[in-house]
Amino acid sequence: MDIIRNGSQPSVTGPADWFTGRVRIDSRFERPAPSRMAGATVSFEPGARTNWHTHPLGQTLIVTSGLGWTQCEDGPITEIRPGDVIWCPPGHRHWHGATPTSAMTHIAIQEALDGKVVEWMEKVTDAQYLAGAAPAGK
Repeated sequence: MDIIRNGSQPSVTGPADWFTGRVRIDSRFERPAPSRMAGATVSFEPGARTNWHTHPLGQTLIVTSGLGWTQCEDGPITEIRPGDVIWCPPGHRHWHGATPTSAMTHIAIQEALDGKVVEWMEKVTDAQYLAGAAPAGK
């Protein structure tokens, strides 16, 4: 059994190449082979969001606090709240983050395929993001 103590791993700032705005990442676990599982707590300040991205084996998000938005390519921007569990299927292009006025934190869990858990793409433009000002799917 392996116990990773809370606070034993330093927080890191979300890289500007992958995020817009202020984002903090707290790595929670990354399991050695044969497991492929990894997880982190990601905290977004108001207005912060991921770039467009995909996951080779999908991703589960569990919203723990605040108010956020997520969008799958060609779909509506959808509001997400604490307790919501979001499944992003493998290879599905999407983004997620806080609303313009509220911070949001989620736990992100994904599996690696050939050592890779995410494929980062271009930034979500302000126009794309602000189209969520009246989000569908509340």
